[in-house]
Amino acid sequence: MTVDSSAASQPRRSAAGKAGTAGSKTGTKRTTRTTTKKSTDPELVQLLTPEGKRVKNAEYDAYVAGITSEELRGLYRDMVLSRRFDAEATALQRQGELGLWASLLGQEAAQIGSGRATREDDYVFPTYREHGVAWCRGVDPTNLLGMFRGVNHGGWDPNSNNFHLYTIVIGSQTLHATGYAMGVAKDGADSAVIAYFGDGASSQGDVAESFTFAAVYNAPVVFFCQNNQWAISEPTEKQTRVPLYQRAQGFGFPGVRVDGNDVLACLAVTKRALERARSGEGPTLVEAYTYRMGAHTTSDDPTKYRADEEREAWEAKDPILRLRRYLEAAHHADEGFFAELEAESEALGRRVRESVRAMPDPDNFAMFEHVYADGHALVDEERAQFAAYQASFADVEGA
Repeated sequence: MTVDSSAASQPRRSAAGKAGTAGSKTGTKRTTRTTTKKSTDPELVQLLTPEGKRVKNAEYDAYVAGITSEELRGLYRDMVLSRRFDAEATALQRQGELGLWASLLGQEAAQIGSGRATREDDYVFPTYREHGVAWCRGVDPTNLLGMFRGVNHGGWDPNSNNFHLYTIVIGSQTLHATGYAMGVAKDGADSAVIAYFGDGASSQGDVAESFTFAAVYNAPVVFFCQNNQWAISEPTEKQTRVPLYQRAQGFGFPGVRVDGNDVLACLAVTKRALERARSGEGPTLVEAYTYRMGAHTTSDDPTKYRADEEREAWEAKDPILRLRRYLEAAHHADEGFFAELEAESEALGRRVRESVRAMPDPDNFAMFEHVYADGHALVDEERAQFAAYQASFADVEGA
């Protein structure tokens, strides 16, 4: 089933105010702000309604037809634990234990659904918010926190889980993914690549360049855009005149918009896109239409630029509550399951907190290593200056 998303496509008025027209009758030039109304409203793939009702979709039902009760409970567990980890990380930052944190709150279905669609031999290129995808790839969640605490540059071996290190530079990982996918094709491997990015990154030139190369070389890559409506404080309509998934048409490959708060739809759509890639049919752009229910990062205050009514409307579409309603209505889970999961969630939170506080401080002199392949006199001078600076603290303490 596809559902009308016309409400989502209409321009929003943020808390900052309304746009209007300006004019004068005294001879000054009249200026008018106009908008272009779309002739057709975009549609999105949905298998679970916000009320938790399963709906049919002739095109995508086959990709979740064999899903078992255990697998459905597994998807729910993934989302709950990812949210619990994310909440703990946010609290740790607020308490001074992390320098920064980018929350995934509200985007659990998009990440878990797409993450569970990947195979072990597929390769994933994330941004800095894909904590749920990292969970699906078997990366210990505590390893995600070292970079945000400033004790390492990533915290895991990308080749151990085929999950690349987090990328802070907006959009550049799509180029890395495309190049890797081109290599996969030349090697004749039966695997695919998936690159994650947000609606804000879709405005970057790197993303457009990756689309070009992926299309021309028929690279086995899936571009997974989590459209969470806000590029920090900029709403999506300030970046594009058409739904993001339609951009793929101009590059010569298909695009699809999926309900990003529907974990089953995200699973099905991503499975199909990855199968296309593996079978030599080239790239696909998936736009997961979701919502960032928290701040862009912990340095951001979303109340400055968006209305509470908008957030409340999306909270009613919460991806975890949606799946829970379905599990209960279809008798896939009982109260015992939810109680056990709550206990597991609290245990995860404690482990994350204890692990972060136990992380050793980094070697202060490591930043001088590998700057140049053969060393450099200026780096040696800076190292010596830093050593003297560090030693000055020891002198003060000993005085």
